[in-house]
Amino acid sequence: MLRNRLYYSVKPLVPLPLRFAIRQWFALRKLRAVGDIWPIMPGSELQPQDWPGWPEGKRFALVLTHDVEGQGGLDKITRLMELEIQLGFRSAFNLIPEGSYRVSRELRVQIEAAGFEVGIHDLYHDGKLFLTRSQFSRRAVRINHHLKDWAVTGFRSGFMLHNLDWIHDLQVAYDASTFDTDPFEPQPHGQNTIFPFWVSRNGKPRAGVAPAASARAPESSTGPRPGYAELPYTLPQDSTLFLLLKERHPDIWYQKLDWIARHGGMALVNVHPDYMRFPDERDTPHTYPADCYRQFLDYARQKYKDTFWQPLPRELAAFVARQRIPMRRAPRRIAMVTHSHILSDARVLRYAEALAQRGDQVDVLALRRSREVPTHETLGNIRLIHLQPRYGKTEKSPLSHLFPVLRFLASSSFWLLREHRRRPYDLLHIHNVPDFLVFAAWYPRLTGAKVILDIHDIVPEFYASKFGTRPGAPAVRLLKIIERVSAAFANHIIISNHCWRDTYVARNHLSGACSVFINNVDSRVFYLRPRTRHDGKIVVIFPGGLQWHQGLDLAIRAFRQVRSQIPNAELHIYGDGNMKNRLVQLAAELELHDAVRFFDPLPIRQIAEIMANADLGVVPKRADSFGNEAYSTKIMEFMSLGVPVVVSRTRIDRLYFPDSTVRFFESGNVEALTEALLEVIQDPERRRRFIANGLEYVARHNWESRREAYLALVDALISGQPPAQVVPPDPFDQHPLPQTEEARSPARELALK
Repeated sequence: MLRNRLYYSVKPLVPLPLRFAIRQWFALRKLRAVGDIWPIMPGSELQPQDWPGWPEGKRFALVLTHDVEGQGGLDKITRLMELEIQLGFRSAFNLIPEGSYRVSRELRVQIEAAGFEVGIHDLYHDGKLFLTRSQFSRRAVRINHHLKDWAVTGFRSGFMLHNLDWIHDLQVAYDASTFDTDPFEPQPHGQNTIFPFWVSRNGKPRAGVAPAASARAPESSTGPRPGYAELPYTLPQDSTLFLLLKERHPDIWYQKLDWIARHGGMALVNVHPDYMRFPDERDTPHTYPADCYRQFLDYARQKYKDTFWQPLPRELAAFVARQRIPMRRAPRRIAMVTHSHILSDARVLRYAEALAQRGDQVDVLALRRSREVPTHETLGNIRLIHLQPRYGKTEKSPLSHLFPVLRFLASSSFWLLREHRRRPYDLLHIHNVPDFLVFAAWYPRLTGAKVILDIHDIVPEFYASKFGTRPGAPAVRLLKIIERVSAAFANHIIISNHCWRDTYVARNHLSGACSVFINNVDSRVFYLRPRTRHDGKIVVIFPGGLQWHQGLDLAIRAFRQVRSQIPNAELHIYGDGNMKNRLVQLAAELELHDAVRFFDPLPIRQIAEIMANADLGVVPKRADSFGNEAYSTKIMEFMSLGVPVVVSRTRIDRLYFPDSTVRFFESGNVEALTEALLEVIQDPERRRRFIANGLEYVARHNWESRREAYLALVDALISGQPPAQVVPPDPFDQHPLPQTEEARSPARELALK
């Protein structure tokens, strides 16, 4: 929008030939980058929900419109009408009410009398209609005056600038200021549909059938309308095709018309009489032969004969108003950036899949796990881009960890810059660690895209725990500064638990720009399933990062006692981290070679199968460390799989999990952990109760319970709405969990059986 303001401020000072030369240079450069989305946007052919079909069973609709920008165009209206009448067509002429020319009443009467239509084209056609909300409101008063004075109900803005919410200020039956795809326009985001749609007064599409309504309101009508029809143009504009891209033949029009006809959509074209050159007129660099338009009309007439409906825009608007044709939500363009392996990062994958499943196009920039993994993969609507390798976690010092992250920041920043210039993103969802990775989105953020910073781990505390640093050390203080700057850069912050939310908000002086999304379980991956392991062993499992705060050394020490009482018990550890070598060494020192086994981390779906076959899960975090407030996703994953779990009594886990769902033990106490493991392994009835209560708990708190909240947050940020007004509240904010044994319920009783 800032670029548009600057352009339209200096536009009157730039000579027309220079202006066209600049636009042509940009258009030809742009064309090389948008071949996959112009002139046909994949997915825009999908019909709206409950699509009724065109009147009289017609195959598709063909709508002709003209924007008259200057006196030269005004003088050609009669000749253009004659051309269309000869071929059996009618069209609409959009005229500027207070621009560089004056529209006489006689001309408007002549146009209407010939069976054509008149519409309003902006107010001044200066590119400034939508600069501010207050300015639009002031100009809307004048536009409404002309709508009433001319007895017309159609509108199109100058330069195809638009804001569908603001258009409700106008007393119109339809607006025609949008398009399906046109990356050459100042607002390049299209509606991604070749169908008209209804925009209700609250700005959201409405489905269903309403009583018949006329597209023309009585002249005395001054009250607000229930909505209006939006008619996006779906064929490239003549000025783009013939002047900027220098096409010499309407082949692209033919191709797009044929594609629209195949899919039963609406072919709406916008032709400017100002740029048309009739046979007796002088050739200029800023005109094209009117015969190109005549050839297009003749092509449509001869190839499709009586199979298409050719309404005036007001007739099409009446059809849309009667049917209340819902808008098919335009797919969002989302980029995610994570310094992790995406197929092992359930949190990132959950978000990406939720967006892709509703039709959004998602690019995920991540790490490459092995040389066998391709640099680019596709999962439905998700593109996985593996920017740099990370074959295991080998960073042992702060600097060895920093350099790969800085490299990833640089490569992801360059990648986003290039892709956003080619085809802009609506929103970027950046995942820490580190916080400063959010600055990879600097260029999209500068050009209007929204940015979410997702706090998986609160970095200063995580750093201090991982590297044994004092909380007040210079490095930790620096990380807090980086945290504050990163938070200020983002449009919204997502934090992975409520304890960290309180700390983060207070430390960074945030208010209202923060949401909590805990690591809910995706029930499509983690669900109760039959066991496939029948080897007679008792397997206790831990899947996750191997850092000091996870307390795996405590679990190994406890397992020495467990093994002495249960000889067939084994502890299986899946993961990587800076403690792995020390843990392997500890198991060897305790002579637990055959009892404690280490495995590499696995993708989410594979580890879910492994966990489902375990007898018991263990989460032995230290409460005197970073782990005291680090939420453990694996707890709910075990519950979803019907596996009981022994959990350290940390502040965060006491906040979220009742005693009835997990077996707590005193954090850091090896004897207490040993007792808890033996108790759950040896008490079948207690195991069944934990399983039943856990299944009931995750049924209330799985990812499906928060999926819609995340999607609503994304849509709110993109549309500029305050998230608090549309995002459902977090259930943990509304209903704190009880910490006592739950009463029996039908679901719990079923699980017990």
